[in-house]
Amino acid sequence: MSVPSIQLLVNALVAPASLHGLGMAEWDLLIRQARNSDLLARVAAGCLAEGLGEQIPPQPKMHLESAATLVMRQERELRWEVAQIRDALASTGVPIVLLKGSAYVMAGLAAARGRMMSDVDILVPRDSLAAVESALMMKGWVSAAQSAYDQRYYRTWMHELPPMRHFKRGTIIDVHHAILPMSGRLHPSSEKLLSAAKPIGGNDGVKALAPVDMVLHSATHLFHEGDLERGMRGLVDIDGLLRELGRQDGFWQALVPRAIELELVRPLFYALRYTALMLATPVPEATMSEVRGSPGAPRFGPVVSFMDALFLRALRPNHASTSDIWTPLARWLLYLRGHWLRMPPRLLLIHLVRKTLTRKPRDAARAA
Repeated sequence: MSVPSIQLLVNALVAPASLHGLGMAEWDLLIRQARNSDLLARVAAGCLAEGLGEQIPPQPKMHLESAATLVMRQERELRWEVAQIRDALASTGVPIVLLKGSAYVMAGLAAARGRMMSDVDILVPRDSLAAVESALMMKGWVSAAQSAYDQRYYRTWMHELPPMRHFKRGTIIDVHHAILPMSGRLHPSSEKLLSAAKPIGGNDGVKALAPVDMVLHSATHLFHEGDLERGMRGLVDIDGLLRELGRQDGFWQALVPRAIELELVRPLFYALRYTALMLATPVPEATMSEVRGSPGAPRFGPVVSFMDALFLRALRPNHASTSDIWTPLARWLLYLRGHWLRMPPRLLLIHLVRKTLTRKPRDAARAA
């Protein structure tokens, strides 16, 4: 039976058993959608968990196995890199709180299965930034931001240091002191996030955000992001976290109050709404009602309808087969929204003009 192209990847992620019986044309399209969305290894992990290996035709199976092998290598490298970071920062006495994919892997969460990773993200107290940066530089990490403007931009306005690259291994670490930019409209307390962080078993000196905070950070990262070409991957992260962490006692009861406390109700509202609509995430109706009635949630039906028109397009798999004539406009408007949330108008205008004037020719060609 033919599967609508817009549902191919979603079905593969949510119900891998549905892949049985796909024709070769559908497999070809699924592989393309998944690769463009950075979710090919996630599809492979789902197939492995369902024991579908023998039912997958040889050609798509080759692509899935290749993606799975790459992720396994990335996980090994990540574990080793986290150990190097921990050792580098041992003398500072600053606890390492891992964020995003690094935390999912080290904590052994299901959200890590098949997740591609390119760097390590950590959260540290802002007053420890100088000590952390110095300790990392002593062990071979150097700032990847070359211009004086970029250095000033990160250090004055952003929620992190400029990315640091190890001069031998080429690995990247992003050192955060907050989860949203200093210039943004929302300012969730880093102190509250750090104080609630939980140790990761078997990894002395390494922590992850508390379960509800992990979900709130993932939601905030996705719904304050301007570039949503791989937005489906972020949505899948949230779905995986909610399905797993939602089984813990008290999780759903604590989620919305914590969002109110951290001023993150709106990104949580969008996260719960679009995971439920697009990935059939089992969100309790009581939680949806609670977040809808909380301060900071969208109040007017037309606002929600307009955001639906944007997000339900922009969060689809990044492929022509899942797009309509309005998808490019939706992504562009959400790109502007992401910048608007991160900076006041005057700073935003200066920043965009500066980046446009200093864009390298090959960057401009890539964007064309």
